[in-house]
Amino acid sequence: TWGMLHALLPRRNEMTQDATLVSLHPAVKSFIGEKRRMLIDGKWVPAQSGKTFEVYNPANGEVIAHAAEGSKEDVNLAVAAARRAFDERSEWRRMTPSQRGRIVSRIGDLILKYGEELAQLEALDNGKPIAVARAADVPLAADLFHYMAGWATKLEGNTISLSVPYTPGAEYHAYTRREPIGVVGQIIPWNFPLLMAAWKLGPALTTGC
Repeated sequence: TWGMLHALLPRRNEMTQDATLVSLHPAVKSFIGEKRRMLIDGKWVPAQSGKTFEVYNPANGEVIAHAAEGSKEDVNLAVAAARRAFDERSEWRRMTPSQRGRIVSRIGDLILKYGEELAQLEALDNGKPIAVARAADVPLAADLFHYMAGWATKLEGNTISLSVPYTPGAEYHAYTRREPIGVVGQIIPWNFPLLMAAWKLGPALTTGC
Protein backbone atom coordinates (compact mmCIF):
# COMPACT_ATOMS: atom_id res chain seq x y z
CA THR A 1 0.00 0.00 0.00
CA TRP A 2 1.03 3.63 -0.33
CA GLY A 3 1.06 3.96 3.45
CA MET A 4 3.61 1.15 3.76
CA LEU A 5 5.64 2.54 0.87
CA HIS A 6 5.60 6.02 2.43
CA ALA A 7 7.08 4.61 5.61
CA LEU A 8 10.01 3.18 3.64
CA LEU A 9 10.85 6.35 1.74
CA PRO A 10 13.44 8.84 3.02
CA ARG A 11 12.00 11.91 4.75
CA ARG A 12 14.38 14.56 3.48
CA ASN A 13 14.37 17.40 1.01
CA GLU A 14 15.42 14.74 -1.48
CA MET A 15 11.84 13.53 -1.52
CA THR A 16 10.80 16.58 -3.53
CA GLN A 17 13.94 16.71 -5.63
CA ASP A 18 13.23 16.65 -9.34
CA ALA A 19 15.44 14.50 -11.55
CA THR A 20 16.38 17.60 -13.54
CA LEU A 21 18.19 18.88 -10.42
CA VAL A 22 20.29 15.72 -10.19
CA SER A 23 23.54 15.32 -12.09
CA LEU A 24 22.42 12.94 -14.81
CA HIS A 25 24.43 9.81 -15.42
CA PRO A 26 26.30 9.89 -18.78
CA ALA A 27 24.38 6.80 -19.91
CA VAL A 28 21.09 8.58 -19.20
CA LYS A 29 22.18 11.63 -21.19
CA SER A 30 23.15 9.38 -24.09
CA PHE A 31 19.87 7.44 -23.91
CA ILE A 32 17.58 10.45 -24.02
CA GLY A 33 19.81 12.21 -26.53
CA GLU A 34 18.99 9.71 -29.28
CA LYS A 35 15.66 9.04 -30.96
CA ARG A 36 14.25 5.95 -29.29
CA ARG A 37 13.22 3.11 -31.59
CA MET A 38 10.96 0.09 -31.13
CA LEU A 39 12.22 -3.44 -30.50
CA ILE A 40 10.55 -5.69 -33.10
CA ASP A 41 11.78 -9.14 -34.14
CA GLY A 42 15.04 -8.66 -32.23
CA LYS A 43 15.90 -5.37 -33.94
CA TRP A 44 15.59 -1.71 -32.94
CA VAL A 45 13.56 -0.14 -35.72
CA PRO A 46 11.82 3.19 -36.44
CA ALA A 47 8.07 3.42 -36.89
CA GLN A 48 6.77 2.31 -40.29
CA SER A 49 5.46 5.82 -40.78
CA GLY A 50 8.79 7.36 -39.81
CA LYS A 51 6.99 9.51 -37.24
CA THR A 52 8.25 10.28 -33.75
CA PHE A 53 6.62 12.02 -30.80
CA GLU A 54 7.97 14.26 -28.07
CA VAL A 55 8.39 12.87 -24.56
CA TYR A 56 7.81 15.45 -21.83
CA ASN A 57 8.95 15.68 -18.24
CA PRO A 58 5.61 16.30 -16.45
CA ALA A 59 7.40 18.12 -13.64
CA ASN A 60 8.42 21.05 -15.81
CA GLY A 61 6.91 20.48 -19.26
CA GLU A 62 10.29 20.22 -20.97
CA VAL A 63 10.89 17.85 -23.88
CA ILE A 64 13.35 15.21 -22.70
CA ALA A 65 13.37 12.79 -25.64
CA HIS A 66 11.83 11.72 -28.92
CA ALA A 67 10.41 8.22 -29.48
CA ALA A 68 9.05 6.26 -32.42
CA GLU A 69 5.31 6.76 -32.86
CA GLY A 70 3.99 3.23 -33.19
CA SER A 71 0.85 2.54 -35.19
CA LYS A 72 -1.33 -0.40 -36.20
CA GLU A 73 1.26 -1.45 -38.79
CA ASP A 74 4.01 -1.60 -36.16
CA VAL A 75 1.82 -3.57 -33.76
CA ASN A 76 1.00 -6.08 -36.51
CA LEU A 77 4.70 -6.56 -37.28
CA ALA A 78 5.49 -7.11 -33.59
CA VAL A 79 2.66 -9.61 -33.12
CA ALA A 80 3.62 -11.50 -36.28
CA ALA A 81 7.26 -11.74 -35.16
CA ALA A 82 6.24 -12.95 -31.70
CA ARG A 83 3.81 -15.48 -33.14
CA ARG A 84 6.44 -16.79 -35.53
CA ALA A 85 8.95 -17.24 -32.71
CA PHE A 86 6.32 -19.07 -30.66
CA ASP A 87 5.06 -21.34 -33.44
CA GLU A 88 8.52 -22.23 -34.73
CA ARG A 89 9.59 -23.32 -31.25
CA SER A 90 12.35 -20.79 -30.80
CA GLU A 91 15.20 -21.35 -28.37
CA TRP A 92 13.10 -19.61 -25.70
CA ARG A 93 10.23 -22.06 -26.20
CA ARG A 94 12.56 -25.10 -26.05
CA MET A 95 14.32 -23.89 -22.91
CA THR A 96 13.89 -25.84 -19.67
CA PRO A 97 12.03 -24.14 -16.81
CA SER A 98 15.27 -23.99 -14.81
CA GLN A 99 17.11 -22.22 -17.63
CA ARG A 100 14.24 -19.81 -18.09
CA GLY A 101 14.15 -19.05 -14.38
CA ARG A 102 17.84 -18.16 -14.35
CA ILE A 103 17.35 -15.70 -17.20
CA VAL A 104 14.34 -14.06 -15.52
CA SER A 105 16.38 -13.74 -12.32
CA ARG A 106 19.23 -12.20 -14.30
CA ILE A 107 16.85 -9.46 -15.48
CA GLY A 108 16.29 -8.55 -11.84
CA ASP A 109 20.04 -8.51 -11.24
CA LEU A 110 20.60 -6.15 -14.17
CA ILE A 111 17.85 -3.80 -12.98
CA LEU A 112 19.67 -3.47 -9.66
CA LYS A 113 23.05 -3.12 -11.37
CA TYR A 114 21.81 -0.15 -13.40
CA GLY A 115 19.46 1.08 -10.70
CA GLU A 116 20.60 4.69 -10.62
CA GLU A 117 20.33 5.12 -14.38
CA LEU A 118 16.85 3.57 -14.41
CA ALA A 119 15.75 5.66 -11.44
CA GLN A 120 16.81 8.85 -13.22
CA LEU A 121 14.95 7.84 -16.38
CA GLU A 122 11.80 6.97 -14.42
CA ALA A 123 11.91 10.27 -12.54
CA LEU A 124 12.35 12.24 -15.76
CA ASP A 125 9.63 10.33 -17.61
CA ASN A 126 7.14 10.54 -14.73
CA GLY A 127 8.07 13.91 -13.28
CA LYS A 128 8.29 12.19 -9.89
CA PRO A 129 10.79 12.75 -7.06
CA ILE A 130 14.04 10.91 -7.71
CA ALA A 131 13.90 9.38 -4.20
CA VAL A 132 10.63 7.63 -5.02
CA ALA A 133 12.12 6.08 -8.16
CA ARG A 134 15.19 4.95 -6.22
CA ALA A 135 13.24 3.52 -3.29
CA ALA A 136 10.24 2.05 -5.09
CA ASP A 137 10.22 1.82 -8.89
CA VAL A 138 13.63 0.20 -9.37
CA PRO A 139 13.99 -2.19 -6.40
CA LEU A 140 10.38 -3.37 -6.61
CA ALA A 141 10.76 -4.10 -10.32
CA ALA A 142 13.91 -6.12 -9.64
CA ASP A 143 12.20 -7.92 -6.77
CA LEU A 144 9.31 -8.93 -9.05
CA PHE A 145 11.64 -10.61 -11.55
CA HIS A 146 13.52 -12.38 -8.75
CA TYR A 147 10.22 -13.61 -7.31
CA MET A 148 8.85 -14.81 -10.63
CA ALA A 149 12.10 -16.60 -11.47
CA GLY A 150 11.39 -19.01 -8.65
CA TRP A 151 8.03 -19.95 -10.16
CA ALA A 152 9.54 -21.19 -13.41
CA THR A 153 10.19 -24.65 -11.93
CA LYS A 154 6.97 -24.76 -9.92
CA LEU A 155 4.29 -24.50 -12.61
CA GLU A 156 2.78 -27.96 -12.36
CA GLY A 157 -0.35 -29.78 -13.47
CA ASN A 158 -2.51 -32.30 -11.61
CA THR A 159 -3.47 -35.93 -11.89
CA ILE A 160 -7.22 -36.47 -11.64
CA SER A 161 -9.07 -39.51 -10.31
CA LEU A 162 -12.08 -40.06 -12.59
CA SER A 163 -15.38 -41.68 -11.69
CA VAL A 164 -17.22 -42.64 -14.90
CA PRO A 165 -20.53 -44.39 -14.09
CA TYR A 166 -21.11 -45.85 -17.57
CA THR A 167 -17.72 -47.69 -17.63
CA PRO A 168 -17.65 -49.58 -14.34
CA GLY A 169 -14.27 -51.07 -13.46
CA ALA A 170 -12.40 -49.04 -16.12
CA GLU A 171 -9.29 -47.14 -15.12
CA TYR A 172 -8.27 -43.82 -16.60
CA HIS A 173 -5.17 -41.69 -16.50
CA ALA A 174 -6.22 -38.04 -16.58
CA TYR A 175 -3.96 -35.08 -16.00
CA THR A 176 -3.61 -31.37 -16.65
CA ARG A 177 -0.54 -29.69 -18.05
CA ARG A 178 0.11 -25.95 -17.86
CA GLU A 179 1.52 -24.51 -21.08
CA PRO A 180 2.23 -20.96 -22.34
CA ILE A 181 -0.78 -19.55 -24.13
CA GLY A 182 1.13 -17.75 -26.86
CA VAL A 183 1.56 -14.11 -27.83
CA VAL A 184 0.62 -11.65 -25.10
CA GLY A 185 -0.32 -8.01 -25.70
CA GLN A 186 0.12 -5.72 -22.71
CA ILE A 187 -0.71 -2.09 -22.00
CA ILE A 188 1.62 -0.35 -19.54
CA PRO A 189 0.32 2.67 -17.54
CA TRP A 190 2.26 5.89 -17.36
CA ASN A 191 2.67 6.34 -13.58
CA PHE A 192 5.00 3.42 -12.78
CA PRO A 193 6.09 2.24 -16.25
CA LEU A 194 9.12 0.20 -15.16
CA LEU A 195 7.34 -1.49 -12.27
CA MET A 196 4.12 -2.06 -14.23
CA ALA A 197 6.11 -3.52 -17.11
CA ALA A 198 7.79 -5.90 -14.65
CA TRP A 199 4.38 -6.98 -13.32
CA LYS A 200 3.27 -7.82 -16.85
CA LEU A 201 6.50 -9.21 -18.32
CA GLY A 202 7.68 -11.24 -15.33
CA PRO A 203 4.81 -13.77 -15.30
CA ALA A 204 4.65 -14.00 -19.11
CA LEU A 205 8.37 -14.70 -19.48
CA THR A 206 8.38 -17.15 -16.58
CA THR A 207 5.66 -19.26 -18.20
CA GLY A 208 7.44 -19.28 -21.55
CA CYS A 209 5.36 -16.76 -23.49
